Formats: sequence, structure tokens, C-alpha cells
Amino acid sequence: MSCFEEAETEETVTCLHMTFYHPCQEEKMMFRCLDFCKREQVRADEMAKFGRDSNICHYNLMDTRVSRIQFSLQFYRKLDSSEFCLEIKNLSKRTKLTVNQTELGYLNKMDLPWKCIICFGDYQILAEIQEGESVDYFETHLHLAEAPILQERSLPSLQPIPEDGISPSIFLSQGKIPTEIDENEP
Repeated sequence: MSCFEEAETEETVTCLHMTFYHPCQEEKMMFRCLDFCKREQVRADEMAKFGRDSNICHYNLMDTRVSRIQFSLQFYRKLDSSEFCLEIKNLSKRTKLTVNQTELGYLNKMDLPWKCIICFGDYQILAEIQEGESVDYFETHLHLAEAPILQERSLPSLQPIPEDGISPSIFLSQGKIPTEIDENEP
């Protein structure tokens, strides 16, 4: 047998790509402690914690408005399944966290969608999961965005769309204000 045949099977690793944005990054450098463009391993039995306390969090955000521990990510496998998932948990008592417009209060958690935007305060983080097979660890790969992620990705706005399908912003851009009419009036 050749060495090639005896070598262990190479398995793929789940990788969480995270792209960070804050409007004051250039002047305040709140991401200066994050290691961009280098993949880092996180053991499956550990939590990846994000916040400003460097004694507790591996991913540090240098901003006094960020909680000591802002949020955590936990790698797990679903019951009776081979599917691996990441769970996000808000660990900030002061700041709500939103994941694709779902609001998480303190200690609330949810499965991280395969592609989502995480927001708290002025922070925007695009998270994208690249699936893998490894059970021992997952990887993080951090990136820095130059433009706001919400605008860059053209996500749908949070404004409700009226039943008639005409957006009130059309009227406002024309200097007109929509008025409500009773349908029984002539």
C-alpha cells in the first residue's frame, strides 16, 4: 500500500465567515484586536465569545458601549441528525441583539441561519456558514467591511408594505402626503 492509501481521510471543517462593520471604525478602531483574514479554530466544546472583556472573550471589540460579553456562538449537532449548527446567544443585559430582524433579549438564543446579519448598537455583522464534516472544531474567518452591510446587501426594508402595494415613500418623495379615504365616499 502507498502512503496515499494509508493516509487519514481529509474531512472538511465548518467555517463561519463574519464580516464586521461599524460607522466609526476608522476613527475609533474598535476592531483592532480582531485577527482579520486568518482562519481560527474553535473547539466544539467551547463557546466563541464576543465582547470587550479580553479575559473572557476571544473576539474583542474595543468599545466601552459593547458589553463585557456581548454574545456567544456554540457549535452543536442536532438530535438524531448528522447536521451541524451554530447557536447564537445574547449575553448582554443592556443591548438587544437582532439576527435577521429577530430580536434577542438577554439570554435568548436561536440557531444561526446559514446567512444572516447580526446587529447590536451601530454594529453590523454579516455571518455566513460554510458547512463541513468535522466534529472536533469549527473555524472562524473574520473580514472587515468598508461600507455598511445592510445597504451593501440590499436587504428588504423594515417598513410594512400597504395592501395596495404603493409605498408611502413614493408620495413623500413627491412632496405629497397620502390621505385615507372612506371607500363609501364618492
